[in-house]
Amino acid sequence: MNQLQKLLGYARRAIEDYSMIADGDSIAVGISGGKDSLVLLKTLATLRNFLPEKFNLYAITIDMGFPNTDFSDIAAFCESLNVPYSIVKTQIAEIVFDVRREPNPCSLCAKMRRGALHNEAKRLGCNKLALGHHNNDVVDTFMLNLIYGSRFGTFQPVTYLSRKDITVIRPFIYAQEYEIASYAKEAGLPVMKSPCPADGGTERAEMKKLLSELGHRYHGIRKSIFGAIERAQIDGYHENRRGKRRPERADVDEQDD
Repeated sequence: MNQLQKLLGYARRAIEDYSMIADGDSIAVGISGGKDSLVLLKTLATLRNFLPEKFNLYAITIDMGFPNTDFSDIAAFCESLNVPYSIVKTQIAEIVFDVRREPNPCSLCAKMRRGALHNEAKRLGCNKLALGHHNNDVVDTFMLNLIYGSRFGTFQPVTYLSRKDITVIRPFIYAQEYEIASYAKEAGLPVMKSPCPADGGTERAEMKKLLSELGHRYHGIRKSIFGAIERAQIDGYHENRRGKRRPERADVDEQDD
């Protein structure tokens, strides 16, 4: 089985387990330019041909306003998949780094990006927004909330945002980051290097490194943590109850990725 087939299997299982896609949906995919979102777009574009549910697909990039960013390769990639692509130009980078000079810019930046992404998805007539968070992200977020937030929690597989009347879905919750990275490299996808000056220097990056180090000593630690999240049914996760869960309602934006 090649990497794409594995990823298609993960996505299809998540879609079935959490009723992520219904017939007639219009789904926007948030495209940052990183490997996760590009592989998710390829996966969903492929699944259009196999899922019994028929849905429309759109791709959206939020241009943060960093200098020398070129999305032409991503535009060509979307065209090759027959997916309409829109770029929303913003001044988020200037606001966060120059005007506000945020010492911890990630939270404000993510909030502004999400707002722009939700607005564009609604403008396109989409009722769902697909994000590229994978299984590693589920576990990383859980551990960040445990250590820094003193609580059990992570982002939900499916979240209905009542203020925006849009449902956020995460079809890659079963996929491992290394599998996504392997396929992106194998397929030669136009992955962009992040232009953000804060990239790599965050608590999330530290947690990723810590769990990687622990994984060498305690084999399967991520799998064990994710299994505990499912068994405890934290934030809507569950074990093998396919298609029986409905999206939770939320009056606030989904948690930062």
